[in-house]
Amino acid sequence: MTVSEARVWPAPAKLNLFLHVLGRRADGYHELQTCFQFVDLCDDISITVRSDGRISRGAGAAGIAAEDDLCVRAAQALKSAAGCALGADISVIKRIPMGAGLGGGSSDAATCLVALNRLWELGWPTAKLAELGLKLGADVPVFVHGRVAFAEGVGERLTPLYPPLAPPECNYLIIKPNTFISTKDVFQDPELTRNSPPITIHGFLASGGRNDCLAVVRRRYPEVARAIDWLSLFGAARLTGTGACVFMACEPTQGREIVGKLPPTFEAFLVRGLNDSPLLERLAAG
Repeated sequence: MTVSEARVWPAPAKLNLFLHVLGRRADGYHELQTCFQFVDLCDDISITVRSDGRISRGAGAAGIAAEDDLCVRAAQALKSAAGCALGADISVIKRIPMGAGLGGGSSDAATCLVALNRLWELGWPTAKLAELGLKLGADVPVFVHGRVAFAEGVGERLTPLYPPLAPPECNYLIIKPNTFISTKDVFQDPELTRNSPPITIHGFLASGGRNDCLAVVRRRYPEVARAIDWLSLFGAARLTGTGACVFMACEPTQGREIVGKLPPTFEAFLVRGLNDSPLLERLAAG
């Protein structure tokens, strides 16, 4: 049944360093501009190739049925699109909190696509994998490509950033309040800013941008408002995506001091920003 030993692949979290909403499209989605940067908080995806063509899930995200799991859906989509006769046993050790704006589900799906492309020896180019990944979620392509990127459209039009345009790989403190955010509800809110003027990459690097979802998220989710107000006591706090997580750049020593004062309803992660995904290192290591 199995034709390989289990191999473990990283699925990193991401931060939106800014998020501007330019307008609503005819299809109901929104035109966005953002910058995705990875961090070294990762889920671990364990994959064993099967010879019988079956896609099977072992451990997975709590409360998510196997048929709804993005890893399973990604594997099935790739198997179908490639006409592959092989299957896989997939297990996920979750470290990235769900509903937090850190892209954990999208990253898991992307890692499955990239890993199975290698393990099934399909030879698909990265752009083709990203195109398939977009059908699973708007954030999947950036994880497939694995490079810090300036993103436009719904987040799928990616411009990879290299020095001197790449953002610094800062240390960050991420705070997660005890609440779950509905991205759909945030983008459907009538008070959401939808008319930000387009910004250039140089404009983002000069100004740092902002998050147009912040006002709506603060109003709809008081726990997020409390988290960003609390973290703002120590520095420039920002919201990632539609939240719930808020973050700030800080050195590890300061981060540990802040965590020592953390209110009991918050969860904290001290992470390092990464301009290259650890998934690329895993691929390079064979």
